[in-house]
Amino acid sequence: MPVSVPGPARKAARYIRHTSRNARTRLLDPASLVEAERTPYEVIYEEDIVRVRYYPPLDVDHITVNGEQVTVQKQAHATPLVLVSPLAVNMYIYDLFEQRSLVKYLRARGFELYLIDWGRPDARHNHYTLSTYFADWMPRLLAQVRQHSGSQKLSLHGWSFGGLFSYAYTALGDPDIANLVLLGAPCDYHANGALGKQYQRLARQMRWMEKRFGFKVHNTRKRYWRSPGWMNSLAFKLTNPVASVQGYVDLVRNLHDAEYVRSHTTNGAFLDDMVAYPGAVVQDIIQHLWTDNVLGNGELPLQDSRKRNVPLQLNNASVLMICGEDDPIVTKDCSTALLKQVHSDDVTVRDVPGGHMGILGGSRAPRESWQAISDWLAERSNPAQAQRSA
Repeated sequence: MPVSVPGPARKAARYIRHTSRNARTRLLDPASLVEAERTPYEVIYEEDIVRVRYYPPLDVDHITVNGEQVTVQKQAHATPLVLVSPLAVNMYIYDLFEQRSLVKYLRARGFELYLIDWGRPDARHNHYTLSTYFADWMPRLLAQVRQHSGSQKLSLHGWSFGGLFSYAYTALGDPDIANLVLLGAPCDYHANGALGKQYQRLARQMRWMEKRFGFKVHNTRKRYWRSPGWMNSLAFKLTNPVASVQGYVDLVRNLHDAEYVRSHTTNGAFLDDMVAYPGAVVQDIIQHLWTDNVLGNGELPLQDSRKRNVPLQLNNASVLMICGEDDPIVTKDCSTALLKQVHSDDVTVRDVPGGHMGILGGSRAPRESWQAISDWLAERSNPAQAQRSA
């Protein structure tokens, strides 16, 4: 005669079974849970560690973003869009989840889409400075985009240092950057809230050391200043340590939920696998950005003595600036200081909920920033159509 198992006992057994299975997979095979980078792309150019990706048109009529259906626009906008990534992060953030993928969403909205992936610098790249990226690499990489797309006009989308690279490159004199989308892009480091006060204090100490001892960061060996990926991950998490700890507490509580475990593991694959800063970049950050605050003073951070005092001025490009309401890393005042150097008649500033990462890839980003960015860009990415309607 079969034994009848009470309902609560069956439920408890199922809970234990699911929890055990999910915990084992999370510990022993976390890579199998990662949902990032599912959107197909082609590498159209590769040099050393740097690559340019192209995302071809989607072969579906609709995509789902956070449970909402988005119609795939088949007619591409005239002006291609280039995502300029920052340093330290891996590319997961741009294609994080099947239903929350920035690249898939932008492709669905009709943009010919490219992404600059700076790769993973090692000891061979410690000589890379900030200007290596925006003054040396970007002209070559954008030339490849122009050749591939057949369009001279481009739009740039830059988050964090990617925003700095985007506007710094444009300020060097490319008249064919039609639109700049800047998310959490730093400018005036001394106006950066609580961090800005720390930078001001550091600046006074650095100037005292230079005056007293002749010490300058740039006179030391570059390799001493390299910041490894694990250190960048730790620094990012320490901007909100309570949330970081709470995330693991929530994971333990939800180990029975396979979907929750996949989501947590995917986010962890981004946050736990950050990329190193080259030594000379860190030197530039300390001297040019934190101490001398060159961007806040309207100059570009260029090492070459032949290029010193190059003004930071944006004369032609339309500018959309996205500022996170809860961003302690780059505050609104830090970002909007750039507007003093913008001489375009077409400037929009938008405050959105979220922190530094949230404004780009958080759960609220599709509704709060992606849609607004796409609408803004769409109006400015079809110049021939705009002229006909005028």
